[in-house]
Amino acid sequence: MAPKVEDARLRNFAVNRQAQHFYHLLEKFEAGIELTGTEVKSIRSGKASLKDSYAAIKGNQAWLLDCHISTYLAGSYLNHEPLRPRRLLLHRQEIAKLGGKTQEKGLTLIPLRLYAKGNRIKVELALARGKKLYDHRETSRRRTIEREARQAIQAHQRRHP
Repeated sequence: MAPKVEDARLRNFAVNRQAQHFYHLLEKFEAGIELTGTEVKSIRSGKASLKDSYAAIKGNQAWLLDCHISTYLAGSYLNHEPLRPRRLLLHRQEIAKLGGKTQEKGLTLIPLRLYAKGNRIKVELALARGKKLYDHRETSRRRTIEREARQAIQAHQRRHP
């Protein structure tokens, strides 16, 4: 199992904000990512996007697909393609486990964020199941109820200090 990634020293370069809205996140994993030099420089300057990206298990390897990393401006002819598939670095057991689970109905691998851990760039992956329309409504309803409760508590505290 991957270690916990809630460390204060970690710096996020890209975050997939839509993941929690569209998916139920079941389990999280930390993976390394195989990058070229210009990709690392571009990510460190904040030019990466995880929107619409996903991970897939092909053979005995994990791949990050449709992740957009803009070309590095000072990269010259050594620049990379923005949407090329990038290999994810996971343990063999994790790849086998994820490969088996993604074969199940409705499960997919979603990248949640790109971040630095030491000098390495890591990807936080989540095993996820897509939400149905009624799940979106339930989430919205719950958020509204929580907000109204917080506002009522604050109003009560203002009146009775």
